[in-house]
Amino acid sequence: MRLIVILFALSGLSMQAAEVILLSTGFTIRAERVEALGGSLRLHTAQGSVDIPLVHVAERETVVEPMAPIAPPPSVPVAVVVPVRVEDPVEAAARKLGLPPEFVKSVARIESAFQQKAISPKGAIGVMQLMPATARELGVDPHDAEQNIEGGTRLLRDLLVKYQNEPDQVRRALAAYNAGTGAVARYNGTPPYAETQNYVNKVLAEYQRLRGTAQ
Repeated sequence: MRLIVILFALSGLSMQAAEVILLSTGFTIRAERVEALGGSLRLHTAQGSVDIPLVHVAERETVVEPMAPIAPPPSVPVAVVVPVRVEDPVEAAARKLGLPPEFVKSVARIESAFQQKAISPKGAIGVMQLMPATARELGVDPHDAEQNIEGGTRLLRDLLVKYQNEPDQVRRALAAYNAGTGAVARYNGTPPYAETQNYVNKVLAEYQRLRGTAQ
């Protein structure tokens, strides 16, 4: 599940450095700054900081990315206007937080079929179905599609980090996303709830389908 970062050297652009941390689980985290703290690394991201034990760090890679281009002086005419492709918000959030886009898309499809207006019987809101209390903890507006998707993706990333030492890491993270971390702790794994078990299986099946399509 390693995210491959492709960088283009564009003339006329200022460059900035960042680090991509590959975890032993195969997931990656993009950090703006990294601190060494004894037996762990503290990763500072746009969403906050997280400590990762060194034993779970498979690889560190420094990448150089282009910063926003400097606009030409007003006196310079623009001969050609090139349309800018608007990136899918689910893909954008996944790449920003170091998760495979197919994985986040699988969650979004099973949660709400990508519908921002979808409201669950329990009151979960929007594309990745954030409960109001969860959205407040994440500091996002669940009624705003981009904030909703980024908040849900960040929650997925945090759950994957939380269960990184478990052999069923991905299943636990998905179960916790659906039923909460308390239920996962109570049963030491995926709870025996039919809804949660069906949810986890559907997400993983959709992920495998999308991976097959991508390949």
